Amino acid sequence: MRAFRSMREWLARAPTDDPVEQLSAPFMQWLLVAVGVAVPLIRIYATWLDGWKPVASWRAADWVDFASDAAIVSAAWTGVVLIRRGYFARAVWMFVGVLLASAAAAYAETGYRLSPPDPLPILIMAAGGIVLGRRALWVSYSSLVGIFALGQLADATWLGGPQHGQWAAFRTLPMLALAYGVVALILDRAIAALRTALRQAEERAHALAEGNRRLEREMEERARTQSQLIHSQKMDAVGRLASGVAHDFDNVLNVVLGYAAQREELADRGTPALLTALEGIELAALRALSISRKLLNFSRHDAEELHVFDADEALGELEPMLHQLLGRYAKLHIARPRHAIPLRLNRGQFELMILNIAANARDAMPDGGSFDVRLSVDEDRNEVTLRLSDNGVGMTDAIRQKMFEPFYTTKPTGSGTGLGLSIVASMIEAAGGSVEVISAPGEGTEFVLRLPRAPTAH
Repeated sequence: MRAFRSMREWLARAPTDDPVEQLSAPFMQWLLVAVGVAVPLIRIYATWLDGWKPVASWRAADWVDFASDAAIVSAAWTGVVLIRRGYFARAVWMFVGVLLASAAAAYAETGYRLSPPDPLPILIMAAGGIVLGRRALWVSYSSLVGIFALGQLADATWLGGPQHGQWAAFRTLPMLALAYGVVALILDRAIAALRTALRQAEERAHALAEGNRRLEREMEERARTQSQLIHSQKMDAVGRLASGVAHDFDNVLNVVLGYAAQREELADRGTPALLTALEGIELAALRALSISRKLLNFSRHDAEELHVFDADEALGELEPMLHQLLGRYAKLHIARPRHAIPLRLNRGQFELMILNIAANARDAMPDGGSFDVRLSVDEDRNEVTLRLSDNGVGMTDAIRQKMFEPFYTTKPTGSGTGLGLSIVASMIEAAGGSVEVISAPGEGTEFVLRLPRAPTAH
C-alpha cells in the first residue's frame, strides 16, 4: 500500500507548468504504464491458449499483429520517459500516432468487414482531445475516418471479399463518419467547456494571488504607517513636555547656583554644611537626570517588541512626566498598589496611552482641575485595570461615539491631529484588552482600560 502511494505521488510530480498537463499527467502515465504491461501479458496469454507457432510459419497478419504490439508497448514506455522529462505533449502525440498507425496496419491487413468491434477509436479521440486539445481531437477523427476507408478499400480490392457493385464496400463509411463525427462534436464541446472553466479558474487563482500580495503589501504599509504615527505621537508628547522639562531643569540649576553662591558661608560652617549642600545638589541632579533619561528612552524609535514588565513600576517612573505634561494648574493623583503587576506589552506603548489620555484631560481642564490615575488588578478576571479620570468639561454621546475614529478631533486647527485616541484604541485592541469611556457634559471623563495580566514566573 505504501509503495502504491509513493508511486502515485511520484507520478503526480510531472515536470510541467501547464495546468491542463498537470491535471492529465498522472492519468496519462497510469494509462501508458497499464498499456505497457497489459499488452505483453495479453499476448503471452493468447500464445498459451493457442499454442506457440514457429516464426517460420507466421503469416503477414501475424507479423503485423506482433509489430503493432511491439510498437504500442515501445511507445507506451517511451511516453512515460518523455513525460518524466517534461515533454508531455510530445509523448501523447507519439502514443496516439502509434495507435493510429497500428490501427491502419491492422485494417489494411484484415479489412474492415471482418474486424471485431473495437473501442480503440473512441479511446484515441478522447485521449487526444482531452489531453492535447481540440486540434488533436479533429486530427484523430479525420485519421480514423481515413483508416476506416482504408479497411473498406482492402475489403473491396486486395482482400477479395464479396463484391456487390463498385462502391458496395464503402456503404457504411458515411454512417461511420457521421457517428464518429457526433462523438467528436460532443467531445469537442466538452473539451472547450472544460478548458474554458480551467482557464477561468486559473485567472481567478492569479487574481486571488495578486489580491493576496496586494493585501500583504497594504498590511505591511499599514504597520509601517502605524509605527510612524506612534513615533510621531511620542515626539508630540515630548514636545509638549519640553517647556515643563526646561522649567524643571531651571529649578535644578537654581539649586546648584544657590549652593554655589553660599560657598564661602558653607565653608565657614564646616564640613557638615558642605556635605548637606552636596547632598541637595545630588538630589536635584538625580531628578533632572531621571527626567532626561525618561524622555530619551520614550522618544526612541525602537521596534515594538512585546515583553513582560511591571505596570506598577512603569506608572511610578512616569509620574514626573505626567506632572510636567499637566502643568501647574492641574493636580495629579496616582493610586497604585505598590507591588508587581506583570503586563505583556510594549512598555513605550503603555506609557504613550497614559500620556495621550493625560494630554486630552489637560485640554479638557483649561481652568485647572485634577487628573486621577488608579491602577488595580481584577483577580476574578485576571485583568489589570487602569482608570484615568478628570473633572473637565466632559463629552456628549455624539462625540464619545466618534472619539476613537482616526483624525476626528474637536480641537481647533493646529491644536490636535485626531490620532491620539485612535492610537490608544488600536494599541489596546492589539494587546487583547478593552477600553470603556464614561463621560457626560460638565461631569468630566473617565477611561477604563482593561488589559490581560501576564502570568507570574515561578
